[in-house]
Amino acid sequence: MSTHDESDNNDTKHQENNKKKPFDAVEPSSLPLNELRSTFASGKTRSYEWRVSQLNALIKLTNDHEQQIIDALRNDLDKPPLETVAYEIAMLKNSCKVALKQLKHWMASEKVKTSLATFPSSAEIVSEPLGVVLVISAWNYPFLLSLDPVIGAIAAGNAVVLKPSEISPASSSLLAKLLGEYMDNSSIRVVEGAVDETSALLQQKWDKIFYTGNGRVGRIVMAAAAKHLTPVVLELGGKSPVIVDSNINLQVAIRRIIAGKWGCNNGQACISPDYIITTKDYAPKLVDALKIGLEKFYGKNQLESKDLSRIVNSNHFARLTKLLDDDKVSGKIVYGGEKDESKLRISPTLLLDVPRDSLIMSEEIFGPLLPILTVDKLEESFDVINSGPKPLAAYLFTTNKKLKERFVMTVSAGGLAVNDTAVHLAVHTLPFGGVGESGVGSYHGKFSFDAFSHKKAVLYRGFMGDASIRYPPYTNTKMRLLKALIGGGILGIIRALFGLS
Repeated sequence: MSTHDESDNNDTKHQENNKKKPFDAVEPSSLPLNELRSTFASGKTRSYEWRVSQLNALIKLTNDHEQQIIDALRNDLDKPPLETVAYEIAMLKNSCKVALKQLKHWMASEKVKTSLATFPSSAEIVSEPLGVVLVISAWNYPFLLSLDPVIGAIAAGNAVVLKPSEISPASSSLLAKLLGEYMDNSSIRVVEGAVDETSALLQQKWDKIFYTGNGRVGRIVMAAAAKHLTPVVLELGGKSPVIVDSNINLQVAIRRIIAGKWGCNNGQACISPDYIITTKDYAPKLVDALKIGLEKFYGKNQLESKDLSRIVNSNHFARLTKLLDDDKVSGKIVYGGEKDESKLRISPTLLLDVPRDSLIMSEEIFGPLLPILTVDKLEESFDVINSGPKPLAAYLFTTNKKLKERFVMTVSAGGLAVNDTAVHLAVHTLPFGGVGESGVGSYHGKFSFDAFSHKKAVLYRGFMGDASIRYPPYTNTKMRLLKALIGGGILGIIRALFGLS
């Protein structure tokens, strides 16, 4: 979920909304760590009842304050209410319901087989909470990306500190207020603030850090975690490609590409299509269909559309403008490109035959611009994708079975979707996370529970069957028997007993 530089809070709007203390004033004693550690040490968060009560509280929170959440996201991003309800509130409640339904099963120990070497014995894997964990969230989906990891942390029995993004100040403030009112504050806390507060939090020792954002800050988080050997989950991003074949239902494909790109926060989403690859022959037909689809969805004057989010702030507006003004691409715009800086709006923009060494192809776009690259043969697209860092998602539209198989086998990405975009995020039985530069670790459904759990190995033995072969004095016979025992074969043990091996 690359959300670009957290230093975006230098934007004047956010300075006004986030007048914070200097770093020296953020004392470790002001952070809630000691209280949370005491609560965790008491065992309170480990009980099934506590976990259920907190998950139910999250559902009640979203039910009671749906309109306030919609309003906060309108304030921060001018996000359409449908997108907030569907992609933040409904998905969040579904995560809670899945966790509530499966929690006893997830918490139950897993019985496993033992070997001849420890006979007689039994064994199990016990899931235990890690302790006190830190969740650092992103600005683009500020409720979902803040609370979805928190659901996993609660389900696994941890105490949690949530640091929402200051880039979405209305959402951050509302999260702090609502979690303060609805959740158990001896175990779950919100720390608001900007770079100084995040830096102060990162200096502390945590049992896990879960960060959603960009690779630059991801490296800072990982370096800070390394000082304490703290494990991390990093949900980052990348340039998620869409390969488009010519043998498809173009009308359906166009709708799904538009929904995944502009219908997801106007391209400000980690799994939004970043660029398209198609053949030179098919590109004109694809561009024409995209133009028709965009006008059908967003009208002729798309800067005025109520169904498109605005750019989050002036820093991001300037960054996207710089991508468009690059000499290598300014003549490649085939649709859109309109801007209104006073309203922080950029219309859906298509660029055709963009050079691969241009600025727009060197970083994640994270906005409403969609370059289209062309190749002679569609199979060449795999080399184009694999020549760059591994993306968070990759998409293919085709009816060709062999092309699908090659896509799945050849393209390395956090997740793949065939004949759709972005919707794999909603499948809780699939892990969501990156690979390489697009992230470390994954979550959603049971994967969230596992992300915040330690899988503890437990072996049980009685006092019977205490074989002397493991104890000194060592002999060749004992060595043969131990070798056969550890190897696990009955035949080998019999041969060793008779001195045959």
